Amino acid sequence: MNTDDFFKRLEAHATYVERVAILERGTAWTYSQLLAAVSQRASLLTCTGVKMLASLADNGAAWIVTDLAALAAKVPHVPLPLFFTPAQIAATLAATSADAVVAPLPLARSIEPLGFTIVDEFSDGLVLLRRLTIAPALPSGTAKITFTSGSTGNPKGVCLSAPGMFAVAEAIAQATRALGVTRHLNALPFAVLLENIAGVYAPLLQGAACVALPLGDVGLSGSSQFDPTRFHGALVEYGAHSVITLPQMLQVYADSLRQGRKAPADLALMAVGGAMVGDALLSQAQAAELPVMEGYGLSEGSSVQTLNLPGHSRRGSAGRALGHARLRIARDGEIEIAGSLFLGYLGEAAGPGEWLPTGDLGRLDDDGFLFIDGRKKNLLITAYGRNVSPEWVETVLRDHPLIAQAVVFGDAEPVLGAVLWPADAGLSDDAMQIALDEVNRGLPDYARIGPWCRAVADYSAASGFATANGRPRRPQILARHDALFGATSIDPSIHSSVRQS
Repeated sequence: MNTDDFFKRLEAHATYVERVAILERGTAWTYSQLLAAVSQRASLLTCTGVKMLASLADNGAAWIVTDLAALAAKVPHVPLPLFFTPAQIAATLAATSADAVVAPLPLARSIEPLGFTIVDEFSDGLVLLRRLTIAPALPSGTAKITFTSGSTGNPKGVCLSAPGMFAVAEAIAQATRALGVTRHLNALPFAVLLENIAGVYAPLLQGAACVALPLGDVGLSGSSQFDPTRFHGALVEYGAHSVITLPQMLQVYADSLRQGRKAPADLALMAVGGAMVGDALLSQAQAAELPVMEGYGLSEGSSVQTLNLPGHSRRGSAGRALGHARLRIARDGEIEIAGSLFLGYLGEAAGPGEWLPTGDLGRLDDDGFLFIDGRKKNLLITAYGRNVSPEWVETVLRDHPLIAQAVVFGDAEPVLGAVLWPADAGLSDDAMQIALDEVNRGLPDYARIGPWCRAVADYSAASGFATANGRPRRPQILARHDALFGATSIDPSIHSSVRQS
């Protein structure tokens, strides 16, 4: 599917004059209104000669119009997350040599010192800023540049094609068609590729409505604060049939349902991804009658590759390959993918081959369900020569109700160590130790946790300890907790778990 095919699909939906494409607070955009707004903004981009467009805005119809206008005008789009620091924004704009930015006026003022000038104001509250720059050489056909939030803290610009993104969106639309989704609640930032592809393009291809509320209205503040009451209220008020969440959001929401609140009756699919979920959380969510389904994907594959679906799922797996994707497991256990791959990294000449090594370890069962075992580069080899995937141990730790977040270290060490964030900030060290002892009793001796310490902050993009989709930034965490190994006798914040019986 190319860009013209995508817009023809939207035009077909527009023949039903009352069909709603976007719902905002107090406003419903029909497909006809959406297409008219997109056409107008695309014409402006073309007439003013924009070569590379960045955007910095909250979720809403204005963001969707801007994104679709860039597609229609064949202008590469660089979505900037609101949780980016000023330094990250400046670095991204420099790396991409964006010559235009769309943002609300207060944010636009912070961008002006980077050499931009406000040249136009739109009726939806956004303004257009321009500057003179020389656009970088890009792989042919680049429609979007999304920056991976890699665990090293040095994200790469992933160049994506429109046909690749639409192939993924169409595969999601086809796979979920039987669920009858007509309203999707956008609960993740649009600048996160997963929501952009699966939460905007896929619903629009289906002729469904995107419930595009400001992130605060769905309970998300920054990248680490989540209010389950607001989230629940939005699901119920708009009768959402589908939503995408991250594991930590799901944990908080599932916990809130224990207070007697019922799961939304209209919800048919609650997709969760971004990090390993864990059996305990899935069990808790499903016990609360939430239709939780785990999936798997990465930016270099244009987002989602696999997804469990109601009636077609397997416990503990990330689902089966969607229609656009192919999977295989290398001899060393690494997952490799093909289909709808990215065009290349920004600033690098070489593009991917037919098969892309993902860096993830996993296995496929006889029915094609994918099971994720952890990151290949995170594999720990203890001083006793035992190979341990830290994600496995971390998932078991997070399954304990008193442990909210955990990162495990121990490469070349005789025993593993952990940096823990409690479920309750008031939890005592003794209570944390008891929880850890309980977890250790269920682990083999080589995977048990010895020294541990409390994290100095939660694992979030705001603290710098996690990526936008919740994956821990291990080097940063270890650097801030470097006394974890070898200093238990002098640092009272470092504990040793010896009660493992």
